[in-house]
Amino acid sequence: MLAPISRDRLATLLAAARGRRVVVVGDAMLDVYLRGDVDRISPEAPVPVVRVRERRDALGGAANVAQNVLAVDAHCTLVAAVGDDVAGHRLRGLLGSLGGGTDALVTVARPTTTKTRLVARSQQLLRFDEEEDADLATDDVSRVIAALTDALGSADAVILEDYNKGVLVPQVIERTIALARERNVPVVVDPKFRNFFNYRGATVFKPNRRELEQALGATVDLAHPAALPATLDRLDVEHLLLTLSEHGMALVSRGGAITRIPTTAREVYDVVGAGDTVTAYLALMLAAGADAREAAVIANYAAGVEVGKLGAATVTPDEVLAEYDALHHAA
Repeated sequence: MLAPISRDRLATLLAAARGRRVVVVGDAMLDVYLRGDVDRISPEAPVPVVRVRERRDALGGAANVAQNVLAVDAHCTLVAAVGDDVAGHRLRGLLGSLGGGTDALVTVARPTTTKTRLVARSQQLLRFDEEEDADLATDDVSRVIAALTDALGSADAVILEDYNKGVLVPQVIERTIALARERNVPVVVDPKFRNFFNYRGATVFKPNRRELEQALGATVDLAHPAALPATLDRLDVEHLLLTLSEHGMALVSRGGAITRIPTTAREVYDVVGAGDTVTAYLALMLAAGADAREAAVIANYAAGVEVGKLGAATVTPDEVLAEYDALHHAA
């Protein structure tokens, strides 16, 4: 079953997204991939010795969401905290090379969140994280709020991307949503457990099933989804978009309407980064004039493209249209 949207409407919204201005507020990261070969076991300990042949740096977290926005030929300003370190400078450079705004990146006295993955023979052997995840200091919070206030002056949509690394404290969340509502700008939220119920007034609130169950302390029964509208009321948001991995999505809207959106993925190589793609496309489509159902349907098509790629990847409008054509031709 394919979610109902015409190709003309899809093409119109994708074209309208180009040139829109999206502000992403949240936890930016640098992803580092070390790839190599394993030829022997260390004489020092029973662990493999990896001879590193390649290092690749990539944007992660909120920076990957920003990268997905830029892939649609839209404008994006990232409001985040980075350290005055090699990783922070690298993150700025990568974002700037894609045309993303870096003026709203706030330099703080803590390391840039960095996740390094050690890969050999296509197998991830180890990941080590360099980070501090306590809430930002009061002065740093004030500087983040000043940066987002400036950025939101010309925004068509805003994304709150939370990885629980200390940027999205209640003051930042509430100020962002208040400013967006004053300007009638849609707000898309990708939450984590901390501050889960602080996003009142958001347009689309997008947890996955595990995150929602953890926050509610109860299992979500999708076979009998009557409780979902009550959850929407408790969150006090306009729409709840529950992502369900291989089962697609469920959109719960004010008034109790529930729309099930089945996955469109034909081949799944890697689900890493799919959530960031969905978040970016939701905001872009709302900025382009889509309603929440249309935005969710199009974001679902984009996710179907992304999981067919290896690693966190971006998705272009042409790829979304090609996915639509392939699925409808097959149908």
